[in-house]
Amino acid sequence: MSPWLIPSVVVFTVAAGFGAPSQAELAAGKFYEVVGAKVDARTYNGFRRYHGSCNHCHGPDGMGSTFASALVDRLPTIEVFRRNVRDGVRIGPSVMKGFADDPNVAPYIDDIYAYLQARADGALGRGRPERLEN
Repeated sequence: MSPWLIPSVVVFTVAAGFGAPSQAELAAGKFYEVVGAKVDARTYNGFRRYHGSCNHCHGPDGMGSTFASALVDRLPTIEVFRRNVRDGVRIGPSVMKGFADDPNVAPYIDDIYAYLQARADGALGRGRPERLEN
């Protein structure tokens, strides 16, 4: 077997495992895929990352808290979301630190957005979603 064949298969498998959205989904502005109550790998990872880093302030499932606003009520555009998460936000006395240097958040901003977008669109309910099998 050619040594070039194995890395190609590994790269394809890894890329497919992250649940990258299709061109049609990106064109429609949707970063998630929900089939029944199951979600793609990206959205599932976004759920995990959100609940590992964001829910402490923004509440479980993006519903908000007394400390920070709900994200599912007024989800910003992806560009604004990326900037806010990377650089942080200051609005009057409210301050959110930036996560540009956080290895548990920065590489996964689009995944977190996919999860929140599915929640904001009503395509995904509260609680831990099930993952689609690839």
